Amino acid sequence: MKFNVQVNDIVAEFGVADHAIDSEKIPWIPQAERVWFKPLRFDLSSGRWINLLKVSGGGVVSRHRHSGGQVLGFCLQGSWHYAEREWVARPGTLIYEPPGDIHTLVVDDPEGMTTLFVLEGVVQYLNDDDTINYQDDIFSKMERYYTYCRENGIEPMELRF
Repeated sequence: MKFNVQVNDIVAEFGVADHAIDSEKIPWIPQAERVWFKPLRFDLSSGRWINLLKVSGGGVVSRHRHSGGQVLGFCLQGSWHYAEREWVARPGTLIYEPPGDIHTLVVDDPEGMTTLFVLEGVVQYLNDDDTINYQDDIFSKMERYYTYCRENGIEPMELRF
């Protein structure tokens, strides 16, 4: 049996195509004090999003739980750790966080850090008694990105693919 399917036919029928995103054209979006994110992709079919996270020295991403999906991270610059762990992420470190993991991201490095994260599901920011203070997902991240661009006169890139 011989298949005569062309990639261009699949792209035409399903709208699937390769993409190249120039991250330099995407603004850093404030997330918290000393914390910014730069979205790179919103995959609405899976609920997965990819972003760069930048935290300046002394910055913290408050205690949180990843509900409904795993997280992968790759440290690009600087260093950071989880208050609840012994290891330190430095450039070249790959981080895996299983669904349900609870941790607090801390940056002591005076130069800060930048890490690429691939996230799935919901990030629940927790109070000391483990009640949910706030939560993020693909839709809240998209809203924050598009709102920031609109309020600052920036043409947003299409990151839903």
